[in-house]
Amino acid sequence: MAAYSLDLRQRILTAWQNQENTQRGLAKRFKVSLSFVRDFLRRYRQTNEIAPKPQGGDRRSKIKGEDEELLKKIVAEQNDIYLREIQEKLQKEKGIEVSISGVSRTLTRLELGRKKKH
Repeated sequence: MAAYSLDLRQRILTAWQNQENTQRGLAKRFKVSLSFVRDFLRRYRQTNEIAPKPQGGDRRSKIKGEDEELLKKIVAEQNDIYLREIQEKLQKEKGIEVSISGVSRTLTRLELGRKKKH
């Protein structure tokens, strides 16, 4: 969901500063949730900002260059290795803090498949 516009945020803030209604009343009037109004006004009081916080995160891989080569080597040596084990090896050998989903995304990007023994 996209962040609420600056215009809407300014109108809510102006109405609140003019004491036109309670937070619950403002939420109903501007057709937003009460929790949004509470969080927005709290953030405004603390930081004096009305702009929305940045959304999303950094999705760039922490596994790059020679670390990718290490990953390829790990998978080549043990094709049925668990993602958790790969994560631990990267931490131990290179000191890379990476999530299991990050390891999985990198394997997919490098087109490195793993086969599980049955």
